[in-house]
Amino acid sequence: MVKHKMKVFNFDEKKAQKAIKLLLESFGENLDREGIKRTPERVAEFYKKALSGNTVNPLELIPILYTTEEFREIVLVKNIYFYSICEHHLLPFFGKIHIAYIPNKNKIVGVSKIIKLIDIFASRLQIQERFTKQVVDTFMEFVRPCGVMMLVEAEHLCVMMSGVKTPGSKLITSATRGVFLKDVRTRSEAISLLRE
Repeated sequence: MVKHKMKVFNFDEKKAQKAIKLLLESFGENLDREGIKRTPERVAEFYKKALSGNTVNPLELIPILYTTEEFREIVLVKNIYFYSICEHHLLPFFGKIHIAYIPNKNKIVGVSKIIKLIDIFASRLQIQERFTKQVVDTFMEFVRPCGVMMLVEAEHLCVMMSGVKTPGSKLITSATRGVFLKDVRTRSEAISLLRE
């Protein structure tokens, strides 16, 4: 299993503001125009929040709950909505995630912690394929379930607004680990639950 290595990045708001000013000037804009006077500050503030996952180690935020009971059934959380920023065009991509896992004996994770894990990795410059893999691999490493499976459906503004310009198209990525990868019946059961 690949160990997760956390890189912490500091966001430099002043540099971001200067970059946005240069970008606006490259468009031929007048930086003193009323509508964009504060645009550099607003954009820098937006990206500081949107990329806040770079400053967080996800392994420090996911406490495992130990119970006196043992669970060996599928736990499925559907329709977790997320937003991220594509590293190729700095435009958003967004959609929903379905994630299933089978606990390892008495170790479970609160639903809010699963959502928080997804949010941490979504709040970084991303590509959908890496995002899917990072969430699943981190979940496997830290929670050590019998297996985990995740399906991500997303719309990308770079596809809608530039290039092929196909609104409504979705990119679907998935990742499976553990028993979901090895056992066809278990994987089929999870897929049937996703379709309900």
